[in-house]
Amino acid sequence: MSNQDKKLNTRLSRPQTIAGALGGLIKIFGVRASDSDLANRWDEIMGDDIASIAKLAAIKKNRDNTFNIVIRPATPAYALQLSYQSDEIIKRINKYFGYNAVGKISFRK
Repeated sequence: MSNQDKKLNTRLSRPQTIAGALGGLIKIFGVRASDSDLANRWDEIMGDDIASIAKLAAIKKNRDNTFNIVIRPATPAYALQLSYQSDEIIKRINKYFGYNAVGKISFRK
């Protein structure tokens, strides 16, 4: 039996699930589904401190694979506070996507 036959037998004796194999690849490459994934996980990504006072209003994907994000404050009084936290919001979104995903962030009252 050659070395190549042994490798083949070893692989066959340890099957992996598709989710296990793809999950590892997704973790390595840092791929996220899409902008809809950001919308669905907004509360989780932003945390309670920001998610309680702001909701995602719109997302537009640019040609350079960055996103223009529009955030709607819970009340107009929170718009100023959120503008001060815009760097933190951008940081959290970029961390989630694994690259500099935010091109522009704006607030809609």
